[in-house]
Amino acid sequence: MTKIGNNFSENISALEEAIGYSVAYDVVKRELEICGKKAFYYYLFCLTNDLLAEEVIDGYLKAGYAESAESFVSSFAPVASTRTANDIAQIAFDLFSGDSVLIVEGYDKAVISDTKSIPTRSLSEPENDHVLRGPREGFLENLKENTALLRKRLKTKDLVMKRFTVGDFAPTAVQICYIRGRAKERLIRDVERKISEIRVDALSMGQESLAECLTGAKWYNPFPKFRFTERPDAASAMMLEGSVIILCENSPMAMILPSSLIDFLQECDDFYFPPSIGSYFRILRLAIFFTSLFLTPLWYLCVKNPEIVPKYLEFMLPSKEGLPIFAQIIFIELILDAIKLASINTPTMMNGSIGIVAGLIIGDFSVNVGWLTPEVVLYMSIVAISNFTQPSFELGYAFKFCRVLTIACIELFDTPGFIIGISASLIMIIKNHTVTRKTSYLYPMRPFSWKALKRQIIREKLNPESNQSKNSKNR
Repeated sequence: MTKIGNNFSENISALEEAIGYSVAYDVVKRELEICGKKAFYYYLFCLTNDLLAEEVIDGYLKAGYAESAESFVSSFAPVASTRTANDIAQIAFDLFSGDSVLIVEGYDKAVISDTKSIPTRSLSEPENDHVLRGPREGFLENLKENTALLRKRLKTKDLVMKRFTVGDFAPTAVQICYIRGRAKERLIRDVERKISEIRVDALSMGQESLAECLTGAKWYNPFPKFRFTERPDAASAMMLEGSVIILCENSPMAMILPSSLIDFLQECDDFYFPPSIGSYFRILRLAIFFTSLFLTPLWYLCVKNPEIVPKYLEFMLPSKEGLPIFAQIIFIELILDAIKLASINTPTMMNGSIGIVAGLIIGDFSVNVGWLTPEVVLYMSIVAISNFTQPSFELGYAFKFCRVLTIACIELFDTPGFIIGISASLIMIIKNHTVTRKTSYLYPMRPFSWKALKRQIIREKLNPESNQSKNSKNR
């Protein structure tokens, strides 16, 4: 690890090699003279406030004599957030983060000033986390702005923010946030250890790359281990309940952990309405979403075994012939995913047209020509709508894979296949684990805690006189 030494020319050469000065056109280098000493000032014009950088340079030129970098900073620093560093790699990282760097002849440390001006979009409501009530602001791709959004809501000395650097080739800042006394010490230690042990070139895909580094899970288990939110109010509320939040640079998402299965079925609107309405939303969401796992497999089982269907339910069976029912179900599952992919790549003004084409032309035409039966279209439409009743995209696809697996088992083994498919789905859920592996994925059902389970299903009224620390999750 290269350090700043006493040889000025070697210091300059080492730093310029670390930042790729010879090929980096956006690095600005200014030669200065400070109290008769030669100095060089570096900054990135694309990530630095030019006016502030010029003010810093003007302040340096007016500085007096100082024996060391520390005394220079304490006596003549033109901006408050100025520090020293002597590790070349850290100095290069700070420069690439938007700070400006001053190296003075005779000093064994560089002077680093916070002159960042990071390009960022304006605060707006997240597209994936809409609420009927509540604030209309979401996280950005800038850690500084995200930290401010959390600080604005949690004005307490117990809010802890710890910064880590992940990536050997292209470092990325990662920040963990929690409330001291609410989050369990074991959870905090495990998360810090896991982040510190990550060895990867770069977090190229932001929070998803970080999640894969933290879990190291087997790819064939589709159930997610992280909850994501773009809402600072949701992240603040989870920290108050004892969760740890992870923010990743260049990502507008906050990762919430630990996260059990039932945690994924909560939404912000549950808390922005009175307890009775919020509880109704939760119960309805739970019922609809878990029904989506069993609806089409049970219906397909009845189609293959019509003798088990009571007469008053015979209307559920297909009324006309077409392609094999199994082929129809798989066909619609694929078509629904194709429509989702098409809507992602379709300009916003044409998104409505995609739904019209899919619903009227593809659906109606397929029924008229005999490819699909109306019953299959109806039940698959119910399933498609139910997937949007919960906010987790990953959990929706996990249930989708389990549903298709169960239907395939019914096609192969008939009635035993239903048991096999459901059992395989339950095994994947039971075998799944949270990031730390010390909290059950089925909590509060395993280990069972009626108080915690009730709090997850029924939206309780806030009691101002209660000690909020007692409401922390018993994990």
